[in-house]
Amino acid sequence: MAADAPLAGLVLAGGMSTRMQRDKAAIELRGETQLARAVGLLSALVPDTFVSVREAQRAEATRARWPQIVDRLEGVGPAAGILAALEARPDHAWLVVAVDLPLLDAATLARLVAKRDPGRLATAYRSSVDGLPEPLCAIWEPASRAPLAAFIASGRSCPRKFLLTNAAALLELAAPAALANINTPAELAALLAAEQGGAA
Repeated sequence: MAADAPLAGLVLAGGMSTRMQRDKAAIELRGETQLARAVGLLSALVPDTFVSVREAQRAEATRARWPQIVDRLEGVGPAAGILAALEARPDHAWLVVAVDLPLLDAATLARLVAKRDPGRLATAYRSSVDGLPEPLCAIWEPASRAPLAAFIASGRSCPRKFLLTNAAALLELAAPAALANINTPAELAALLAAEQGGAA
């Protein structure tokens, strides 16, 4: 039963990092890579955490130190990683986070787990910017596997649109900045400047 499905963790780290012009997973902030930090946050809440990768990334040093789930589909984006995890352990629900959430905190993840609704296909936060679901910090239930596979097979790949059309349970963010991501060198520079200013 979905209500009894155990949680596993998945860090989505299979992207190309095209806009950042360097591997976002390997960017170091506060003395550790973004990937190491994300794995640590999930590992504090679930017994097993995996890193979602593309086949070409399996031996890459930043990713190779953790258990991996390899995308089977190309050109699909984050949805491929989520589906691969659901297929790898179909009896599990997945606590999914993107690797590029440098302000994500333990309290935000703990609240997501505490407010999980196993009766829905997913539980996610509502974006503080546009009110839409945030699929890359969410819990995906086992029942989402077949509908997500069908969604992708139909030529669609946006996990946000999937959650919109499948009535995910949505939570309000207590800390809106927690799900701010960094996609470009300018955004990274702004984050570093803000943190250095705060430290000063």
